[in-house]
Amino acid sequence: MESMTKDLKVAAKALKSTRPTAVNLAWGVDRVLNAISDAFDFRGIRDIALQEARDIAEEDIETNKLIGKYGAKLLKDGDTVLTHCNAGRLACVDWGTALGVVRSAIADGKEIKVLACETRPLNQGSRITTWELMQDKIPVTLIADSMAGWAMRQGLVNSVLVGADRITQDVVFNKIGTYTHSILAREHEIPFYVAAPVSTFDFEGWEGSIKIEMRNPDELRFAGCQQLAPEDVPVYNPAFDATPMENVTALITERGVFYPPILLDEVLV
Repeated sequence: MESMTKDLKVAAKALKSTRPTAVNLAWGVDRVLNAISDAFDFRGIRDIALQEARDIAEEDIETNKLIGKYGAKLLKDGDTVLTHCNAGRLACVDWGTALGVVRSAIADGKEIKVLACETRPLNQGSRITTWELMQDKIPVTLIADSMAGWAMRQGLVNSVLVGADRITQDVVFNKIGTYTHSILAREHEIPFYVAAPVSTFDFEGWEGSIKIEMRNPDELRFAGCQQLAPEDVPVYNPAFDATPMENVTALITERGVFYPPILLDEVLV
């Protein structure tokens, strides 16, 4: 049993190391580890771990529905929302965070359209977000990441709505490109909203204390099997960037909407 517990801790550490910037993976892994701490045998570990995972999934649905409920109040009938990466039911469970806000607003009877940025270099926006929204018959238009500023200048965007991988006291970590959208939104006086559960909050950390993981250089050199750049060109490919709180209009959580600057105690009440 001691050997099994040791192996599980090694496996947990390996899992968490795959996404050092995002906090939810580590949160979920640690929660399962804590749940199985009183198990006596392999079957007990398996059953408890599976049940804890199911509980996390069910709670995630409720959490996302609450985020959607609070966030929907910030969207007006007829709004067009620009989003980046995927923060929908394919990233979360059944509803989503940022896209969950859109779903909730539509469920309230509002007409909402979405501009989905492609989200280079892995194209989560074009591959996942557009497909997900089209499946739900939600009006969505795909744009290149570099078109966001022009779309705002043309009056095509009423708000920017994104998810988050980690929120510290000073910044929001999210998919690379989010910071750029926040600057553009601020310049064009467009609200910039972040929808995320409280489990993404890390008020013990700050921008300089968080490691941003680097992705495979070939993600920029190639698109699938198609070569786009010289194979030996140096590549800088961080997975995330950090958006300063002064660029964030509001944080939408399952505990309500919070306007920076905020204290962790406010969120946890």
